[in-house]
Amino acid sequence: MASAPQQPQLPLFFNDLMPLNSKDHANYKSRSLDSAPWLSKAHAIPLTVEEFVQAQRNFPIVFSTGEAPLPLALMGLNEGVNTFVDENGKVTDPVYIPAYIRRYPFMLAKLQRDSDQLSLCFDPTSDAVGEFDEGRPLFENGEAAEATQQILDFCQNFEGAAQRTQAFIAQLIENDLLMDGEVSIQADGNDKPFLYRGFKMVDQDKVRELPAAKVEEFNKNGLMMLIHAHLFSLDNMRVVFSRQVQQGWKPEAIAENGAANV
Repeated sequence: MASAPQQPQLPLFFNDLMPLNSKDHANYKSRSLDSAPWLSKAHAIPLTVEEFVQAQRNFPIVFSTGEAPLPLALMGLNEGVNTFVDENGKVTDPVYIPAYIRRYPFMLAKLQRDSDQLSLCFDPTSDAVGEFDEGRPLFENGEAAEATQQILDFCQNFEGAAQRTQAFIAQLIENDLLMDGEVSIQADGNDKPFLYRGFKMVDQDKVRELPAAKVEEFNKNGLMMLIHAHLFSLDNMRVVFSRQVQQGWKPEAIAENGAANV
């Protein structure tokens, strides 16, 4: 099911969350890794609206179910299947990497519930941050180093994009444009098609029925472009399905009708 992928109290991928500060982390560095084991079993990655145009070239873009739908880039069609990385989490093909992945192990978070102030935090269990010989220093002379400022800027831009994404979702809901999704894929050697469900998608019929004034509004504010990017991306369902088959994954199917949830 394409429900918002998250762990209790912690976002997807995060095992712990610690505020970054110059006292406790004076000698910490940030380093790049060529693999991400935590990504190997993740099939649905949160996406922001700024990424729709780039992401739709590689992934189906769908929306999670529930009261607060979330755009998701599907890197696999079944739970625990990521067709774009190997078992060690190393990217196997040139592909767009969602900002949510590139942000890890950092994020902005509230330290106090009654405050709107966000602080730069990180996952201390990550191998990308620590007291290493190699890497970029996070602090110099007790002050935030250039690497930390760049990380902070990226996280702030991500938060801004997340807010614009929420505004986009609000428009879809307000205009009743989301519906339960279903994609049928006929696989060679199978009599019955595989039906993938458990996600939301834009209702094309309702988009066509929008009043002219609303269409003009959506064209001017860029929402129609995002809707089209989402709809175009759904063709990638079959591409990702084929990748799963080529990699030896057996699509799950309910015995009677061959259906499976994304």
